[in-house]
Amino acid sequence: MSAPDTLSMASDGLVAVVVTYNRLDPLKVTLARLLAADAADLPRIVVIDNASTDGTGAWLASLDNPRLDVVHSPENVGGAGGFEAGMRHAAARYDPDWMVLMDDDARPYPDALAAFHAQDRSGAEAWAAAVYHPDGRICDMNRPSRNPFWRPEVLRRTLLGGGRDGFHMGAADYAADHPTDIDGTSFVGFFISRAGRVRAGFPDGGLFIYGDDVLYTLGLTAKGGTILFDPGLRFEHAFTTSAEGDLRMRPLWKCYYHYRNLLMVYRLCAGGWFVLAGPAAALKWLAKTRHYKGERRVFVGLVMRALRDGLLRRTDVSFDQVRAWAGEAQNK
Repeated sequence: MSAPDTLSMASDGLVAVVVTYNRLDPLKVTLARLLAADAADLPRIVVIDNASTDGTGAWLASLDNPRLDVVHSPENVGGAGGFEAGMRHAAARYDPDWMVLMDDDARPYPDALAAFHAQDRSGAEAWAAAVYHPDGRICDMNRPSRNPFWRPEVLRRTLLGGGRDGFHMGAADYAADHPTDIDGTSFVGFFISRAGRVRAGFPDGGLFIYGDDVLYTLGLTAKGGTILFDPGLRFEHAFTTSAEGDLRMRPLWKCYYHYRNLLMVYRLCAGGWFVLAGPAAALKWLAKTRHYKGERRVFVGLVMRALRDGLLRRTDVSFDQVRAWAGEAQNK
């Protein structure tokens, strides 16, 4: 399916970018929510189908809505590759004033897009939404953050026992009636302007999964851009977690991407302090070997390769190669 070449948008035009892979049921909910929004608030929805094998492609092909623009990737390029492809496609085809990014299992509250347009957004090049679980709890994995290494007061609070809460938005920030400046956030409910895209470029699709959103948004801030967290922009994220009590990452190949990309995040955040933060993080990660009984050699191999490639900023390793390192068959 292909949307028309000419895009008629309101002056404050917005295009949604949704990346999906083998999650047809939540995708149906997300697209229904987006299509329920007024067309003036959301004229176009770009969907990147990451070579799904669960019938997603056929279902998308059955839809007939001029607001939908579906792009089928010939292979699974991960969430990072999907967002890079989606943003590039939307920018080249529509050049909208704003894009809003989300996973296939995340979607705006019914009033969120109207709320976005109802306020003057010229004060920042990007805006982050408040993301909740469907039951109303704050979604921890999507909490925006401030970089402690760039903000002495945040570093002090973190070192004095704040931990993760020391540098992430908390309940008071979510309940506030005003925006808060932040340094990094996730791609769930992330609104970025044309000016922000020009400043930050596009995400690095070679990251595949994990940390691509944090690296991109921190990069925007590092380059002089401004990101504001608006608690009045609300999204829900209906993701599922791993089995409770299982401290191992599954499938095992995910360890490589997790640690490689996280090391790159630490390097960007810490700057000169990375000479201390990097080795400390590596020792902490290698200590997790104890959780991988029967797989310890493979786990250590993945972590060591992740450390090497993270230091080299190498993001051109193929998915098949990573799976081979994890001892998995070469099928997707």
